[in-house]
Amino acid sequence: MRERLIKRPEYLEKLKKWSKYPDTIKIVTGVRRCGKSKLFTLFGQYLMSSGVDELQIHTIQLDMLENRELLDPVKLYEHVLGRLVSHKMNYVFLDEIQMVPDWQMVANSLKEKENVDLYLTGSNAYMFSSKLGTILGGRYVEIKMQPLSFKEYVEGVHEIQKISDVPMIHMFGSPNLMADYQRYVVQGGFPQTLKYDGDPELINTYLMDTVYNNTISKDIIERYNLRSPEKLNEVVKFLFDNISHETSILNIERQLGSSVSNDSINKYVQGLLDSYLIYRCDRMDLKGKKILTSSPKYYICDMGLRHAVLGGRIGDGGKILENIVYLELIRRGYNVYVGKIGRKNQNGEFKELEVDFIATKEGGVVEYYQVAWSVEEEAVLKRELGSLEQINDSYPKYLITMGTGSGVHNGIQHVNALQWLMEK
Repeated sequence: MRERLIKRPEYLEKLKKWSKYPDTIKIVTGVRRCGKSKLFTLFGQYLMSSGVDELQIHTIQLDMLENRELLDPVKLYEHVLGRLVSHKMNYVFLDEIQMVPDWQMVANSLKEKENVDLYLTGSNAYMFSSKLGTILGGRYVEIKMQPLSFKEYVEGVHEIQKISDVPMIHMFGSPNLMADYQRYVVQGGFPQTLKYDGDPELINTYLMDTVYNNTISKDIIERYNLRSPEKLNEVVKFLFDNISHETSILNIERQLGSSVSNDSINKYVQGLLDSYLIYRCDRMDLKGKKILTSSPKYYICDMGLRHAVLGGRIGDGGKILENIVYLELIRRGYNVYVGKIGRKNQNGEFKELEVDFIATKEGGVVEYYQVAWSVEEEAVLKRELGSLEQINDSYPKYLITMGTGSGVHNGIQHVNALQWLMEK
């Protein structure tokens, strides 16, 4: 059976675009096992199809045992230099570069070679210090990668069906997007899970052992030299269970009791953020356009991982959909905030309304999103539209739901979630 390489066209196009600028280091970041190494494989295939000789492509997976000697920065640098093809461009791929001490020196030295186009991956945000741009001479670009989006998941399972020795019509062949979605929120989007043909035991074991425990161990427990990982797991489960809710460190401490200190919670949350297991979404005051850093919302990188860690609990479909929409917005290149609007009601009482997402891009792009599972009841529809209707500008406003309803309400576009997720 051929290797099941899931196509990642959006990320691949970014690598193609930046390959025109070999003086810029390309760094692909994202949670462990989201597909960064396979992206390099796909890009290598593209290069060879474009006429690049295989000898010009150099890939080193630094988390593999056979490459442990190359964790020495001097040996790594000399190893790469000794394999470069003279008078031709060499494409160097260093996977999990954060494992190498002083990796920035290696990157800088290789970047100065006229015949080297350098690509790196990293699974830890703390590998990027505030001075990284200065250390690397300002010439690098970060490509943020996630596990499979819903669209990639649907396309991936159908592609696997085509090349598999055993047809999987019974698992993945249905054209029913809702059925695909229901599997997606349980099985998740880590590419490797697709090879298990929908087997829940295999998928759960992979997510817990290979993804979760491996990430927790290497990126948090070892980094902070933790003696009580049980407390860390308490914080993880709380955050995973409370996606889409405003959460403060103090609130977590209150919920968990005195078993976990405030300082420890801060440390755990930062570790989870740095390892890309969770994302932080700050609030924005729509009136003053001020970022409010207290009580942000946290979203998880993958619904299947959440399902596995919480022992099969799924919970409210609305907050899961909100999490998936958030991930899709940042995947599409937006900066995302939770919107806050203060107003007085008919009794003169001050009331704070919330817009699920304010999505912005460079160039002045602003869009507003409200997410709900269903708005079939008139009162629910009125409530969800109410926050958006309070925004006094002409930027696009969207209500995303799982219902079949659509159309425009007072300038607010009502769209089906599955159709929106499947858009290019």
